[in-house]
Amino acid sequence: MTPGPGRAPARTLDTLVRLQRGPGGPRAAAPPRRLVVPDGMTAPLGCDAVSVPARLGPLLMSRLPRTGCVYADQAHWWWLVPSDSDYALEWPAPAHYAPGALLTDSPQDPALIHRPDGTLPYTPPIPLYLALCRLTGTTPAWSRPISA
Repeated sequence: MTPGPGRAPARTLDTLVRLQRGPGGPRAAAPPRRLVVPDGMTAPLGCDAVSVPARLGPLLMSRLPRTGCVYADQAHWWWLVPSDSDYALEWPAPAHYAPGALLTDSPQDPALIHRPDGTLPYTPPIPLYLALCRLTGTTPAWSRPISA
């Protein structure tokens, strides 16, 4: 079939699939991966993660009274927290709460940069939340005025 003047040739579904899979075509996103609890540690309360941009990582680390497992790559730092640590909390931007400790936007597995003594991998979520609020200039959720 020859297209008319100023028209592109018709494309079949097979052609579109081949174009998508071909060189330079869009690729499917990598499936999400989980941060792994290190050997010898247990996570009896389940495991979620809180990520922040890497520039905030060292500042946050120095403000915490106890730090659990912390993972990092060039772009982000992740703290393991017990599951449901986002209950009734809005983690301040630019932090991201990751249920199940799933990594959805990291091209590689981050490295474990801090492992606590003992067998629990968790950073206590309330001190982490408060330190993030302080660093980002965000008022904690429970301190905000309630409107009627």
